[in-house]
Amino acid sequence: MEAAEYVAESPAGGPDAVAALLPMVRRIVAARVADATAAEDLVQETLVRVLTASGRVEPGMLEPYAIATARNVVATSWREQDRQRRNQHRVVDLRVPDPPDGELLAAEERSAVAEALTRLSERDRQALLEHEVSGRDTRALATELGSTAGAVAAQLHRARARLRVEYLLARDRVEPPTERCRPVLFALSSGDRRRQREVDAGRHLLECDVCATLSQPLLERAPQRDDEVRIAIGADADVVAARQAARDLAGRLGCFSATDLTLIATAVSEVTRNIVKFAGSGEVVVEVLDHPRKGVQVTARDAGPGIPDVERALQDGYSTYAGLGLGLPGARRLMDEFAIASEVGRGTTVTMTRWCGQR
Repeated sequence: MEAAEYVAESPAGGPDAVAALLPMVRRIVAARVADATAAEDLVQETLVRVLTASGRVEPGMLEPYAIATARNVVATSWREQDRQRRNQHRVVDLRVPDPPDGELLAAEERSAVAEALTRLSERDRQALLEHEVSGRDTRALATELGSTAGAVAAQLHRARARLRVEYLLARDRVEPPTERCRPVLFALSSGDRRRQREVDAGRHLLECDVCATLSQPLLERAPQRDDEVRIAIGADADVVAARQAARDLAGRLGCFSATDLTLIATAVSEVTRNIVKFAGSGEVVVEVLDHPRKGVQVTARDAGPGIPDVERALQDGYSTYAGLGLGLPGARRLMDEFAIASEVGRGTTVTMTRWCGQR
C-alpha cells in the first residue's frame, strides 16, 4: 500500500476574480435555461471550469473566457437532455413488488425483536423491559439499582442503541463480517459522534457493504442535527443535493456573503463530482464550526483507487483516472484550509474549511 497526505492553506487571489464574474455568468445561463435549479447547477459548472483555467488565462481574458465557457456548458447540457429524451423509451420500469402478508410480516418482526433481546446483556435487557413494558420510570429504577436517574437514562439509551443494531441483524439474518462492524453500528445507532470518529465509522461504511446497508435505518432513527448534514454520493443528483445542503448550512451562520456561499457550494460540487467520476460512491459531511471561530468544514471521503501522487494531483492541468483530477486545485483555491489523505487501493479523504471573515 502507498499512502500520501497533503495539507495546504488555500492561495490568495484567483477566487475573488472568478467570483466577480458570477452575476454575468448567471445572466448568460438564465437567458438560456428556464429551470432555476438546473441553471444554478450550470453556473457552478462554469465557475469550476473558469477557476481551473484562471491560472493559465491572462487577467484581461478571464471575462470572455467565462462567457464562452458558460455558452459551452449550456450547449453541452442541451445535448445531454436531447440524448436522454431520445433514449427515454428504453428505460425499464422496475416496480417494487407488493409487500408480503401483514400477519406474516408482523410475526417476523416479533421474532426479530425477541432474538435481539436475547443478544443484550442481562442487565440491559431487564432495564429495558422494566422501563418499556412495565412502565417504571428512571427514578424508580435508579432507587432499585442503587444508581442515579441520569445514569439509568444513559444506560437505557445505550441499550436501545444496541437493541436497534441487533434487531436489524436478526431481521436481515446477517452476521457482521468483521469485528469492527458492531462497534461502528453501535456508534451510529447511539448518535455518538466522538465514538464514530474513534472507530472511523465513515471509512468503514465505505468498505463494508453489510454495515453500509444497515446504517441507513440507523441514521434515519438518529435525532436530526442542525449543525451537520451527511449525504451519500453515488450519482450526479447527489452532487446537487450536497452543494445545496452546504450552501444552506453555511448560510445559517449569517456571517458568509452571497459570494462566500457560492464559493463554498462550488468547492463541494467539485469534490463530490470527482467522487462520482473516479470512485463511484462515497460520502460528504458538512458541519458547522464555532470554536474558536465560526466556519464550515467539509469532509469528502471515498473508498476508490486512491491518489498515488497527491502533490502532483494538486497541480493545475494534471488529470488521471487513477485518482481525483482537476477539481482538487480549484477546490483548494476556494477554501481557506485544505487537506488530503489518500491511500492507494483504499480511497481518499478531502477535508476543507472556510472561515467567516477570513478574506
